[in-house]
Amino acid sequence: MIDIDVAQAGDGPAVIALWDACGLIRPWNDARADFALALDTPTSTILIARDKQAIVASVMTGFDGHRGWVYYLAVAPDRRRGGHGRAMMAAAEQWLRGRGVPKLQLMVRDDNEAVLGFYAALGLERQNVVTLGRFLKDDQ
Repeated sequence: MIDIDVAQAGDGPAVIALWDACGLIRPWNDARADFALALDTPTSTILIARDKQAIVASVMTGFDGHRGWVYYLAVAPDRRRGGHGRAMMAAAEQWLRGRGVPKLQLMVRDDNEAVLGFYAALGLERQNVVTLGRFLKDDQ
């Protein structure tokens, strides 16, 4: 059985290593800054699942004032298909509902069929929107 709790600052290295093992870190995102900001902002958090002392899953969630968002859902590769991802999504939804958030959204790369299938099985639906973006840092 896993225990889900809010991450603490000292969990950062283990959580970031998990994100890296799951292929979630991109060169244009500073994972350490993402972790710290999520814990330091009252409208966001990172939830972690432990099995004994090891962190085996995580999810970052937050509320932008209009929608709830989910990022960095990660399950250790050797722990997949054990219900951990489903449990982390349920915990993120519970955290958002507890703050009165009306809608949850997340982004998945359009070629990641396995992850799209996972979210579809949880009842999430593709939205009829296009995401646009621009890097604001000159070094991107």
